[in-house]
Amino acid sequence: MARIISICNNKGGVGKTNVSVNLPVFLAALGKRVLLVDFDHQANATYSLGIKPNYLPLSVYHALTGSVAPSAVIRKTPFFGYEIMPASPDLAGAAVELINLKNREFKLAKVLEEVASDYDFIIIDSPPSLDLLTINALCASQEVLIPVQAEYLALEGLAQLMNTIDLVKSNLGSDIKVAGALLTMYNQRNKVSQEVAKEVRRNFPAYVFDAVIPRNVALAEAPRFGKTILQYAPASRAAKAYRELAEELINIGQKA
Repeated sequence: MARIISICNNKGGVGKTNVSVNLPVFLAALGKRVLLVDFDHQANATYSLGIKPNYLPLSVYHALTGSVAPSAVIRKTPFFGYEIMPASPDLAGAAVELINLKNREFKLAKVLEEVASDYDFIIIDSPPSLDLLTINALCASQEVLIPVQAEYLALEGLAQLMNTIDLVKSNLGSDIKVAGALLTMYNQRNKVSQEVAKEVRRNFPAYVFDAVIPRNVALAEAPRFGKTILQYAPASRAAKAYRELAEELINIGQKA
């Protein structure tokens, strides 16, 4: 069965979608079968892979509401072993539609149960908030990976996220664990980035990945062309960092 990992941070602008889109392609390059679930109604991950969200006949919303089988929503990417369950703006209404449903926190978990045996990893790009969709993402996951921007106030909001994870574990019977914090938008020449990295490694109450995602122009440009960093700039420092992250994620999973 797949390792299901939510990429989660309630603070926006930390590189969450960037991680969600680029980590899977390097996992696939290392021989893993990967499904990316775009669970953010902004559908940035979908757009970043060259899929136009506004013109999708089917999206994760339709699987979540039971309109179609999950397999009907999944689309291939140009990389062998890397597929996506795309999002559309329809997902914005799902949180409202789920409110009065029984077991509403586990709707995504039920969707992913049907396809989990087809993959080694399922990566969920969760919304930048702590709403019902994010709770669904956490309840569907075994692990959560938390991108942390290498700037001041990086730890702002992390306590709230960690508290939410604890509440999900205690109140909803989940055994989700924190896979680790990942430093993003890191500038090795910038004193602030260096200080924040030290602060996160000193104060974060869980694992911090050795791999660090740099601030990189190619990472910002690639989504415009619907490409991953492996396609757009395979020799870049960012591509090297994502390969290291994929290898590290696989290795810590084998040690667990």
